[in-house]
Amino acid sequence: MSEIDSVQSARRVIAIEREGMDALEKSISTDFANTVSRLRGVKGRLICAGVGKSGHVARKIAATLASTGTPAYYVHPTEASHGDLGMIGTDDAVLALSKSGETRELGDLIAYCRRFGVPLIAMTAQPDSSLGRAGDFLLAIPQAPEACGETRAPTTSTTLMMALGDALAVALLEARGFTATDFKTFHPGGALGAALATVQDIMHAGNAVPLIGTDAQMSEVLIEMTTKSFGCAGIVGADGKLAGIITDGDLRRHMGAGLFDKRAGDVMTVGPRTGSASMLAADALRLMTAGTPKITQFFIVDDDERPVGILHLHDLLRVGLK
Repeated sequence: MSEIDSVQSARRVIAIEREGMDALEKSISTDFANTVSRLRGVKGRLICAGVGKSGHVARKIAATLASTGTPAYYVHPTEASHGDLGMIGTDDAVLALSKSGETRELGDLIAYCRRFGVPLIAMTAQPDSSLGRAGDFLLAIPQAPEACGETRAPTTSTTLMMALGDALAVALLEARGFTATDFKTFHPGGALGAALATVQDIMHAGNAVPLIGTDAQMSEVLIEMTTKSFGCAGIVGADGKLAGIITDGDLRRHMGAGLFDKRAGDVMTVGPRTGSASMLAADALRLMTAGTPKITQFFIVDDDERPVGILHLHDLLRVGLK
């Protein structure tokens, strides 16, 4: 196959799957809304099951659900028939995936749901199949052609199942009011965990914060800056609010014979950029690097504009933000 043929093949596959996605979007109806409503009331877990490629998709859906506030895990239908049915309780629900709806290995799982009244959600392209008829709720995928026309290998169908699973996870997330803070609880590590960290998680607070009054002599300011090693000092007014900031750059700009005769209020830069302890670390990074001029540190203030911490660019890099 030539390079041109490969490109044309790839584009054809994507076009076929895009048409399937368009059909899926148009097919979303009250069946989907009823499923979401029922799953919101499930006290236990959502067990996802499937065989072959559908099984791989079911694993991914379970992982997405679990990370977005819906307790879920994957059970292999064959293993379920050999003892793992005991993992499914009456407070749980089952999401079974099968394009044909006639996957033989799902039989025992379907029967178990019927026997013990476990809600069964069927995700299939055949509503009139054994699985489709047995399901308490139906999540139907369109009868779209597979992108691999020669072998009809699961391609478009698994893409549609994946997308429908994502839609289910996000709908449940939004219905439950799941927030970025909740999401961070399940993603504490790596770049994602860093992006979801709050400023309060990584800022310096207490005696580590370089603060000094507006009437302080510049010699005192220099000592405070040197001792705290942030390259700056926050200047606080008599009301305890942050009045300004003095940085190494400010010192260079005011360098002269009379510098140490001045007071902090004479040298400070008024109205420095500040942040709140509750803001995401990723937002803090954007605040520090998007403005003009770019800054390497900024103070964290409370609702009354009183400084409660300081954050340095190195702190954000240290936790994995870039």
